[in-house]
Amino acid sequence: MSGRPTLLEIFTTALRLGCTSFGGPVAHLGYFRREYVERRRWLDDAHYADLVALCQFLPGPASSQVGFGVGWLQRGLAGGLAAWLGFTLPSTALMIAFACGVMAAGPLGTAGWLQGLKAAAVAVVAQAVWNMAVSLCPDRPRATLALGAAVALLLLPAAWSQVVVIALGGALGWWWFRHRSDGAAGAAAPALSRRVGALWLAVFFLLLVTLPALAGAFPNPWLAVFDRLYRVGSLVFGGGHVILPLLEREVAAPGWVTHDQFLAGYGAAQALPGPLFTFCAYLGAVMRVGPGGWLGGLWAVAAIFVPSVLLVAGALPFWQALRSRPGAQAALRGANATVVGVLLAALYHPVWTAGVTGARSAALAFTTFAALQVWKLPPWAIVIAAAGLGQVFL
Repeated sequence: MSGRPTLLEIFTTALRLGCTSFGGPVAHLGYFRREYVERRRWLDDAHYADLVALCQFLPGPASSQVGFGVGWLQRGLAGGLAAWLGFTLPSTALMIAFACGVMAAGPLGTAGWLQGLKAAAVAVVAQAVWNMAVSLCPDRPRATLALGAAVALLLLPAAWSQVVVIALGGALGWWWFRHRSDGAAGAAAPALSRRVGALWLAVFFLLLVTLPALAGAFPNPWLAVFDRLYRVGSLVFGGGHVILPLLEREVAAPGWVTHDQFLAGYGAAQALPGPLFTFCAYLGAVMRVGPGGWLGGLWAVAAIFVPSVLLVAGALPFWQALRSRPGAQAALRGANATVVGVLLAALYHPVWTAGVTGARSAALAFTTFAALQVWKLPPWAIVIAAAGLGQVFL
């Protein structure tokens, strides 16, 4: 590995990745490996694979967590924050700008471009369900877990249902797969202080427990927004599109944003590079609760990403010992399978029920799905085309 980079070099490298990394978290990890391992040699393949495995195990946005971890291993907390900021800044700025345009346009109503974005969202989520099912549910037990999770969430659409379903999936995974090993050897654990790691984890759990109590005791819109988005960022296993159902329950269901605004922002986020979690920048900007505008967008992004930063910083020193245990691997298999079910339920409601309102919107959704899954066209081009077609035909 080469010498340690400067903070400015970490930031500018991540900024370039944030401007050019299209295609979602799996594609992001490929871009990261090419830049950080092959080109700059900041770490080797074994350490990179170990870091990716950790971020797949933790809740939160996997690609952003990997970027933060690379910076952390180079320059500590300052390096991690520089890498996270560089990667997140471009899509955050673009989502806030889109939010300002939506607010300036007034009530969305039945605008054709909006209907096109909602149809594109159906296709994007359907593709995510399909690809995740192939990867995370390759056998009958895990496929059963996914279908059971989807049925449970459709029949019991309570706010707590998703957390319970994922926890139950982890428990069943531990029971079914605890005698199975994936044979991963892993790299040597980084020389990081476990005491410091335990401190970061304590801060994570302290905020997770105390923020709801504080938000209830002190009715403040800033605190309410931070509490809800921090909780979402703490509980999203699988990253990316899996954030959709949790966010819908936390900000759209109570009326903080309309369902039209929610799906318009989600559709637009597919056309942008960088992490999908910056969708929260748009939500914070259009929200009826909290500061709103660009300040609300920045506040929402901070709230959704803080848990992932705390978890990576806290878990890195402990990860090597944990991932070598078959029980942890087994629980992760079960939890990941139920995540597919969570997204499958979200595909029906609210994505399908809001995005497909007739034969034309269904035709656009099916065509968009084929363009993504069969023709392998880039998501950003497909989303832009769907908005244009929606404006003309819907």
